[in-house]
Amino acid sequence: MNPMASIAETSLKGKDLLTLADWKADEINQILKYALQLKKENQPKQLLAGKTLGMIFEKSSTRTRVSFEVGMLQLGGHALHLSSRDIQMGRGESIADTAKVLSRYLDAIMIRTFNHEIVEELALHADIPVINGLTDDYHPCQVLADLMTILEYKSSFAGKKLAYIGDGNNIAHSLMIGSAKVGLDCTIVTPENYEPKAEIVSKAQEIAKASGAKILVTTDLEKGIQNADIVYTDVWASMGWEDEANERLKAFKEYQVNSKTLSVAKSDYIFMHCLPAHRGEEVTGEIIDGTHSVVFDEAENRLHVQKALLASVL
Repeated sequence: MNPMASIAETSLKGKDLLTLADWKADEINQILKYALQLKKENQPKQLLAGKTLGMIFEKSSTRTRVSFEVGMLQLGGHALHLSSRDIQMGRGESIADTAKVLSRYLDAIMIRTFNHEIVEELALHADIPVINGLTDDYHPCQVLADLMTILEYKSSFAGKKLAYIGDGNNIAHSLMIGSAKVGLDCTIVTPENYEPKAEIVSKAQEIAKASGAKILVTTDLEKGIQNADIVYTDVWASMGWEDEANERLKAFKEYQVNSKTLSVAKSDYIFMHCLPAHRGEEVTGEIIDGTHSVVFDEAENRLHVQKALLASVL
């Protein structure tokens, strides 16, 4: 038996992933190590034979959908796609009843939705692990893949600085919390009025006291990117904010990641983006398609992290 698999099963079996704030630093690091091991081995394993993951999608997806479904298949299990049109939760059945019914059929639930309270209520009433595939406030699975990618390229988190430029959205929130947990310095750079939620900033800074990480929020682009080892951006108008796209284009126009803004980052910086990307808006094609970009390794790592997570909680 794979020793990492037995360790993960012992300590994480049955655990929900709603936000990274709920997980201990050693649990996060364990998932990252397991994911790196699975990627290196690159072989299907029948760890989850006979297990079924239900995937509830109220928001569309490419990477989340494919990585979870392929991950379950490679682990010997099955994934069931459930859109809001397919289940009664989208037509008035209570979240509590949905959670109780699905717990009788499935071994785990992954949900990608809008309000974070939906995920919390689903987990409260489910008897099986619930994984947050994305909410308006958090995207923990993406940030696990981000942390894995940083480990691959930078070997450790200690003494490294991540600069995130863009909207104070779910990615910014989860990057702050994930960084705080593992001891990675994280600076969030946003235009005025687009900062991350104050209560989540405070939570991340409190968590960081244990790891020694520095969690900062600024509107000063040059200061934020100064000496960064990792530079990260996201679209300026996330799903649900498309009606503000024109307004946001004006507000964010000075916050584009390009060769000029990156001139103050470390010479060996890596560029990250959770995708999909809008070239010419938040980042230039020169940067996202350039030699410093690791965005497709980052996207691939969604698969390996999801496999490690599923094998561990199941």
